[in-house]
Amino acid sequence: MSTKAFAPEEIVKETLNSSVKKVKKPFITSFLLGILAGAFIGLGALFYTIVKADETYSFATKQIFGGFVFSLGLILVVVAGAELFTGNNLIAIAWAEKRVTTKQMVRNWIIIFFSNMIGALSLVVMIYFSGHFEMNHNAIAETYVKMAEAKCSLSFTTAFFRGLLCNILVCLGVWMAMGGKTVTDKILAIVFPITLFVAAGFEHSIANLFIIPMGLLLDSSVSVDVITRELSVSGMFKNLIPVLLGNIVGGSVLVGLMYHFIFLKNKKTY
Repeated sequence: MSTKAFAPEEIVKETLNSSVKKVKKPFITSFLLGILAGAFIGLGALFYTIVKADETYSFATKQIFGGFVFSLGLILVVVAGAELFTGNNLIAIAWAEKRVTTKQMVRNWIIIFFSNMIGALSLVVMIYFSGHFEMNHNAIAETYVKMAEAKCSLSFTTAFFRGLLCNILVCLGVWMAMGGKTVTDKILAIVFPITLFVAAGFEHSIANLFIIPMGLLLDSSVSVDVITRELSVSGMFKNLIPVLLGNIVGGSVLVGLMYHFIFLKNKKTY
């Protein structure tokens, strides 16, 4: 078999066929793969937090190196195998091509989002009882709280556009990984877009389902200086709703439907 990467026109075909397979998986298979993906993204966020908590790094170093290690989350999803809500927004390609119905697409998104949430929250519980946050003289715990507070303090518009920009990059990472034929190809395709989205401070709904609950659990045990105090369950939903909407628009419309229009509308690629 050739190890040459797929051309963009071939990636469309691969993504289309993969999307059809995703919506046809049995519920339990999709659900369990979704749980894995939520935990995998949480592990990426944990890795990022370790870097973010080290005050010996400059701002740019923390952001870029932190984004680099966060890439582990999507690498695990793509290479080890799991179903991630933000990546599954690319199912919009198959929907536009009428290979899947609106009901099938929305059903998949709902199953995967809530199973991702269960995976992320399960990891929160395990990490909390592991005492991981006590590392670096409790700086890890303080960093979780500061990040969660900052996320809960975002306005609707800011959170929406950060979510939109995030999932453009996440879906481009998934898209390019689909074009690779080796594990190395896929990892290299993922690392740069994910590093950029994290370094730029964009918002990922599933990562936030790990970071904000961790911040909520640790809030009472650390003292941090913040301008506002919006870290709460209601603050979490205040963040998640616009970020979720932004993720959907960025991934399904600005990547999925854009490539459908370019390569599939009124054309035959297979």
